[in-house]
Amino acid sequence: MQQANLPTAVTFDQSRLRIEDIVAIAQGTATATLSADPAFRAAITRGADFLDRLLAEDGIIYGVTTGYGDSCTVVVPPELVAELPHHLYTYHGCGLGQHFTPAQTRAIMAVRLTSLSKGYSGVSVGLLEQITRLLQQNILPLIPSEGSVGASGDLTPLSYLAAVLCGEREVWHDGREQSAQQALQSAGITPLRLRPKEGLAIMNGTAVMTALACLAYERAQYLTRLCTRITAMASFALDGNATHFDATLFSVKPHPGMQQVAAWLREDLQCEQTERNGKRLQDRYSIRCAPHVIGVLADSLPFFRQMIENELNSANDNPIIDAEAEHVLHGGHFYGGHIAFVMDGMKNAVANLADLLDRQMALLVDSRYNHDLPSNLSGARGPRAAINHGLKALQISSSAWTAEALKLTMPASVFSRSTECHNQDKVSMGTIAARDCLRVLELTEQVVAALLITVRQGVWLRCRLNPAVQPEANLAEMMQLLSADIAEINEDRRLEPDLRLMLTRIREQSWNLYA
Repeated sequence: MQQANLPTAVTFDQSRLRIEDIVAIAQGTATATLSADPAFRAAITRGADFLDRLLAEDGIIYGVTTGYGDSCTVVVPPELVAELPHHLYTYHGCGLGQHFTPAQTRAIMAVRLTSLSKGYSGVSVGLLEQITRLLQQNILPLIPSEGSVGASGDLTPLSYLAAVLCGEREVWHDGREQSAQQALQSAGITPLRLRPKEGLAIMNGTAVMTALACLAYERAQYLTRLCTRITAMASFALDGNATHFDATLFSVKPHPGMQQVAAWLREDLQCEQTERNGKRLQDRYSIRCAPHVIGVLADSLPFFRQMIENELNSANDNPIIDAEAEHVLHGGHFYGGHIAFVMDGMKNAVANLADLLDRQMALLVDSRYNHDLPSNLSGARGPRAAINHGLKALQISSSAWTAEALKLTMPASVFSRSTECHNQDKVSMGTIAARDCLRVLELTEQVVAALLITVRQGVWLRCRLNPAVQPEANLAEMMQLLSADIAEINEDRRLEPDLRLMLTRIREQSWNLYA
């Protein structure tokens, strides 16, 4: 029986992996293991052996006996074929920007290993074992985040993985930056000498954008639940009309994700009682239409999952090696259009959550609209109320983060550029879309952190104003959890520490929300 304190293992073979497998490896809660199944290893070996036979017969193989991209018409002399993979990752060592985080890098390595394990890339078992060793030893290539157009795959960022496998460039290991050669030597790992197609197989694929998409999906999925809980608390604080989330009402508009959000809100609020209590007939849209806004993301997630996991489980380099039929198939599976579309769509839906919550906050702090709560939700009373400003500045910051998130929703995929002597004349921009999406998620989580402080304060003030009104079980539990982290705001105080703690809670997914 597996010990509870040990991470689970994700086995890499030809079977289908899920987003959660990649996220677990990224987060360090699972280890990577290459299958020892003889049938799997034989299938991988067949591809490499087939390429060896072609080379022995003087076969012409793109990227093996020819130059790359527009240089495919250049024939490489047989005595130089072995050097070609080294040149490929060397001249692509031109990335810039911040390095990917350790978690992102582990995800990238795991995604590339998944694709190469499908058996259509013509690589050796030794290459798969080398990637697995690096993951197990947590030797992580320092990969610059900028420089990929998303076709012919993530060439430049993945060149840093290829180089590290061979003992070149730099890595993160043991909590510090060091040379790959030093890290491999300390771990007892022999640098690889890449076989003829292996440099191309590592680099010519969608691993970076797909890895980032897996990480983005997991964060977006949690936000659908957390934003729903915040909306319930905002509705309670605003003395809202919970019949807006009535089951019969939502039965006539059959979007299942939207209906689920409404059902969660019904769990949190007393729909039946509020109609008898003389509530406002129609709340403003940021409350009344919250299921319709959050529901767009909730309804899109299954589609996003399908697209991401199909890409994750694809052989996406070029050429594809069909060892069974002994064919070399030249195509364009490195094109990241599906991931680009998902990331452009996800960042739009997520940014709308930020906009929704920012509007809820604007209602909560404004005494014209918050139904008798104090201005800016300040808890100060008596003469000191004059000098206390509550959440006034927090609302400004929330608006700034929202505006920046909305600004980033321009689709990246429509900005294709013709590159590489017009060989790569239509490219996906999938990695840029994925990086944009992660930034939108980061900004939206900052808005969510602000709203957690806001609704905690708003619910407390509503109960102080009318002690007979108390939140239902779910909201009462959430208030208890938030109150353990966030003190009531009577006197003005610096809120940055509260915000940073909330961001930690959000990113650790600390709250179990809904069954």
